[in-house]
Amino acid sequence: MQEGISGNFLYLSSFEKEKPLPKVVIFAMITTETHDFKKGGSTMQIKPVEETIAGVLGIEMGEIGEDKVTATMPVNSSTHQPFGQLHGGASVVLAETVASVGTWNLIDQENEIAVGLEINANHIRGKRDGMVTAVGTPLHKGRTTMVWDIKIMDEEERLICVSRCTVAIVQKKK
Repeated sequence: MQEGISGNFLYLSSFEKEKPLPKVVIFAMITTETHDFKKGGSTMQIKPVEETIAGVLGIEMGEIGEDKVTATMPVNSSTHQPFGQLHGGASVVLAETVASVGTWNLIDQENEIAVGLEINANHIRGKRDGMVTAVGTPLHKGRTTMVWDIKIMDEEERLICVSRCTVAIVQKKK
């Protein structure tokens, strides 16, 4: 098993208590090609991050665990609203990314997918530049939905945005 950065990929792993082998979460972080990954006998396709909104906004995943997921996003012209402040929509994208990745990490990835169902956000403080960090913790881990609490903070750990996101767990179409 790999953990860390290798070539154009960031390998992150987490462990499930009931299973003796680790479940590996693979994210294509710096690639321009679509890749197929084998997992448990099935093929999962991950788009290049540049072809997703997370790539456009510069979101980078950090810790991915059973009870905590983190990610960072730069505050710059790509994430600004017209008045030069962090756009609330960019914060919502960061929050839903954390919740979706956190849910995906906890489900049967061979047979299920995670999709955003509902999200709300309260924008507490403005920010013009620098970096924000999202920390997501699951409030509910159900069979068909998971609910996440996400706090987005600046470099001084001041609260910028608080969000709650419900993610649906859907069976893959075979």
